[in-house]
Amino acid sequence: MSTINELVFLHQMAAPCHLALLAESIGLKTRIVKNTAELDLDKSSRSFYLITQKGAALDNKGIPLLASRLVSHFPVALYQVERDSLDQESAMLLGIRGILFADQRMDLMLTGLRKMVAEELWYDRTLLSKMFRRVVQKLDGNNEISSNTVAMLQMLTSRERTIIQFVSSGARNKEIAHRLCISEHTVKAHISSIFRKTQSRNRVELLRWAQTYQTHFELCS
Repeated sequence: MSTINELVFLHQMAAPCHLALLAESIGLKTRIVKNTAELDLDKSSRSFYLITQKGAALDNKGIPLLASRLVSHFPVALYQVERDSLDQESAMLLGIRGILFADQRMDLMLTGLRKMVAEELWYDRTLLSKMFRRVVQKLDGNNEISSNTVAMLQMLTSRERTIIQFVSSGARNKEIAHRLCISEHTVKAHISSIFRKTQSRNRVELLRWAQTYQTHFELCS
């Protein structure tokens, strides 16, 4: 079950925030903030921040500066993003949960919201696969590893390693369950165990963890 109790939309445009209205229609609590000065950045809160790219100050990768500021403290996603205006790989490595494009259908945006609130990433499948292949291609690198890391790797079961492989390639819980012939509930239990063993809080951090120990983590074993 998600620990998020509020979606905060930083919406600096005059037009209504249709995404917030859509979120409310499925029972999600929302709050719209028009000005960054109005943000209440209580680090103990369980808010999920959605930051619009339109009208925002951007870095050289097309990522809103505010997102870079918030992402180390809160779950953050971007919306109203123009295609080809943002480096998605940089956004994902920064820790941003996902991207909702301005030209996407509303039903896809709604699906994306649900997935991100449920601790899943919402990025193009091709990008996720590309980053996973990069991990695999470097498996024969440096062999130095600490005893703590060895212990952490050894705690992972064969099934958990397989699930990390699926997660890294962008598979959703339902797809993983289908591929492994297990229930979604069982998949969620495995992922919770993986998060605990790798000290990851979400899928973004798990991907970072896999990249950090890519030379020692036998994903296909």
